[in-house]
Amino acid sequence: MTVIPDLMRAAVLAEPGRLRVVELPVPVPGAQEVLVRVHRASLCGTDLKIRSHAFFSAGLPQEDFVPGHEYAGVVAAVGGSVDEFAVGDRVVTEAHRGCMRCANCLSGGYTDCLNYGDRRKGHRVQGMTVNGGFADYALNHVSTLYRLPEAIGFDDAVVLTTVGTVMHALDVLGSLLVGAKIAVVGPGPIGLLAVQVARQVGAEFVALSGTRESRLALGKAFGADLVVNVHDDDLAARVREATGGLGVDVVLECSGAPSAVDEALRIVKRGGAIVLAGFFAQPVTCDLNHAVMNGITLHTVRGEGSGSVARAVSLAGQGRLTTGPLVTHHFPLEEVAAAFDTYAERRGEAIKVMLDIAGGTEPR
Repeated sequence: MTVIPDLMRAAVLAEPGRLRVVELPVPVPGAQEVLVRVHRASLCGTDLKIRSHAFFSAGLPQEDFVPGHEYAGVVAAVGGSVDEFAVGDRVVTEAHRGCMRCANCLSGGYTDCLNYGDRRKGHRVQGMTVNGGFADYALNHVSTLYRLPEAIGFDDAVVLTTVGTVMHALDVLGSLLVGAKIAVVGPGPIGLLAVQVARQVGAEFVALSGTRESRLALGKAFGADLVVNVHDDDLAARVREATGGLGVDVVLECSGAPSAVDEALRIVKRGGAIVLAGFFAQPVTCDLNHAVMNGITLHTVRGEGSGSVARAVSLAGQGRLTTGPLVTHHFPLEEVAAAFDTYAERRGEAIKVMLDIAGGTEPR
């Protein structure tokens, strides 16, 4: 029988730019909720905005707010109506839970919930609008968890939430990518995983652009046909050369860089599509006349959606994803400040920085 303590460690937001580790009561699951004993959590760019408080337009959601939207662990307790999971199940979380009552949620677009942020109506996003996974225990709605195959360790599982974003970015295209030519802008975690997923869904040609040679080399190892360091080379010229002068069918913009949208417009073919998956730190300008005159379609996605994390788990369970090289650092929860600084400053070529919350770096 699992013994659940009354108190837990949790990293909570302090003044902008700082987190502190405190003790909080362990939450009690409601009828449709699952209490997860968190084993591993990771940092992403959104967490930096959350740490700075820049993410919140109307103040923090609550006192002692716990960030963390990418995490995996073991079911510790279930609510009265939950029969989909049992205590001891290994699970990974999906951040978004829509209100499931608005028009967008009812049509499957729960990441674009019309009641976003309204907890009274059932909307919640782990680590963004409700407490997340930078703690010993986290409370999830039953619909936001996926059981892990035995072959998937906790490091791999946490990265699968990012794969979910890639899957969702491809969903919005509304067509199969078999035989398509694709360019990925930005070799961060999303971009590097996008290279792999594009290959797995049948892309004929994959290009990757960025500024860090080590990450571009990793992208090459993951299956990119062409890698371009935009500091040293003309991206548009290289892509046009590789595609017979036409450009690619699809561009996945994963960097959030100010110039990235214009770069995408320059390398996509007439009638092609661009999916914006990166978050921009500031307003950007781009040549939308070029898009209009050339029939280019622009899509956007916000994180995972449409059950994409479940498909990411399936793909990884089939052994068709390589996530280990993306995990570069581990820190205990008590060193959350150092983990954030390492990620923000890209110390030691940091890509995915993990918090080892339950029992160190055991794979499962």
